Amino acid sequence: MENKMRPAEMKRINTPELAQAFIHGQVKAVREQVGDKKVLLALSGGVDSSVVAALLIKAIGKQLVCVHVNHGLMRKGESEQVIEVFQNQMDANLIYVDATDRFLDLLAGVDEPERKRKIIGGEFIKVFEEEARKLEGIDFLAQGTIYPDILESDGVKAHHNVGGLPDDFDFELVEPVRLLFKDEVRCVGHALGLPASMVERQPFPGPGLGVRCLGAITRNRLAALRESDAILREEFGKAGLADQVWQFFTVVPDFRSTGVRDGKRAFDWPVIIRAVNTVDAMTATVPEIDWAVLKTITDRILAEVPGVCRVLYDLTPKPVGTIEWE
Repeated sequence: MENKMRPAEMKRINTPELAQAFIHGQVKAVREQVGDKKVLLALSGGVDSSVVAALLIKAIGKQLVCVHVNHGLMRKGESEQVIEVFQNQMDANLIYVDATDRFLDLLAGVDEPERKRKIIGGEFIKVFEEEARKLEGIDFLAQGTIYPDILESDGVKAHHNVGGLPDDFDFELVEPVRLLFKDEVRCVGHALGLPASMVERQPFPGPGLGVRCLGAITRNRLAALRESDAILREEFGKAGLADQVWQFFTVVPDFRSTGVRDGKRAFDWPVIIRAVNTVDAMTATVPEIDWAVLKTITDRILAEVPGVCRVLYDLTPKPVGTIEWE
């Protein structure tokens, strides 16, 4: 990109009117840049890629080809939401790839966190490359780069840059939200009509649930993690905490604990609840959650999630603890 600086005269996008004006300007800019050519986008379902997808659909319609790779480490219902919103509601040109078995087979027995991350990131690029090579006439690659990515890194952050792609693709980049902060991206997403559950989605690590299923990932423990996380999100929503707590999720470690179920000894996993509030993610505090809410979550997880015999609440601030466990 030629100039990465945000123009001094650029207004903060914090109203529907300003968001619509931004959308109008970017639709025009994208059409001028792309013409009648095709654009490829890796659509994760996260805030940035979803807003870029909706914006480009508005600008160029079926010229945009979205690829959603389900690596089996998504939260409950996330891939289904991508299909419902973009394919069923927006009539997007969407390619859905269920690569669950491929990823989980590669991750079997791998317990070192950094190696897990590299496997997940590297395999995602391979899957995306395979899908890209099946397509013809693609000249542009769209990315969900936002302004903090530019400020905090030398170029584009790796999780946005499907750009470990080989040089022979020679794509020109389309980055319509590269000068926006996250809150502005959310404002644009609302103006584009995306569902609040997608626009207000919490930060989610690139390796997904892979870094919350601690140690070597197994399918049954991953299932317990996904279900317990869904229960936590549902109950925080009911209690009005979803808008008050910056990030919350569950963690399932790779060890078992003694319990009692139906009068018999059980040897099952603990589920750890992690909730934090932060401004910049450099430091974080742990919110005091009402006991009745925690009790309801605990009762539901123990009753509804197979293989779990304990529920714990992580009280550790950052520092010393990081927000994620791995």
